Amino acid sequence: MSGDGRCPAAHPQDPTPCVGPVVVTVLDAVNEGADGCEHHGARLLASLEPGWVYALPDAPHGAAIRVFKAADGIRPFCWIDGPRTAPSQLSRAENRARHNR
Repeated sequence: MSGDGRCPAAHPQDPTPCVGPVVVTVLDAVNEGADGCEHHGARLLASLEPGWVYALPDAPHGAAIRVFKAADGIRPFCWIDGPRTAPSQLSRAENRARHNR
């Protein structure tokens, strides 16, 4: 946990608290990563292109897949306010829906 009591995957500008214990590692394109709770793991994964998530050895069954599925519907850097209409600002699910119309 960081000095503010949140997991390492929590972005400094993201005001949300952790939800549960640290259970996943999220990696970026160069295999740099951060361990996090499912909530912040999903928010971090949603902000990476590409990104990967792995369950930690003592994680509950299905933790990584829950993070992966949650990240699909979360916009990158979702704590930033303002109009967000560019494809890079939308969730993967929103982009799929736009292309399937």
